[in-house]
Amino acid sequence: MSYEIRPARPGDEQALFALIRGLARYARLAHEVSGSAEALREHLFGARPAAEALLAELDADGVKQPIGFALFFTNYSTFRTQPGIYLEDLFVVEEHRRNGVGRALLAEVIRIAGVRRAGRVEWAVLQWNENAIAFYRRLGAELLPDYRLCRLSFGPDKVNA
Repeated sequence: MSYEIRPARPGDEQALFALIRGLARYARLAHEVSGSAEALREHLFGARPAAEALLAELDADGVKQPIGFALFFTNYSTFRTQPGIYLEDLFVVEEHRRNGVGRALLAEVIRIAGVRRAGRVEWAVLQWNENAIAFYRRLGAELLPDYRLCRLSFGPDKVNA
């Protein structure tokens, strides 16, 4: 199997959004998807990008097939007074898992963090996703027991006081 990891570029938003839908189905959160490929295009490639993405593509006889992605953005550590990278999502379609694609995507995010002199790379993982937890532990990731993810959601169906 030959695959390539590359930065996403304009025109990739449909493929990326299809992978996002695949991730949502896998995570049992398909009902949470309310975005669109058009919004993704604006947020990745618009005048003020909010995030970046990497795309993993399988090369099958010269035809490129998207098989995974990583989406990330810059965050900041006040304690370190140093920027970092937050990995929002890492996903590989099921039939291409255990072939090094996820490891390669994460390695590229880590490489980018190094080039940018980031202090750390962070992400969250669903508690029930034992396969992902084991994968991250094998790579040396530390699971932080003292932290809980907090969220305030905004939009027409959400009201926060």
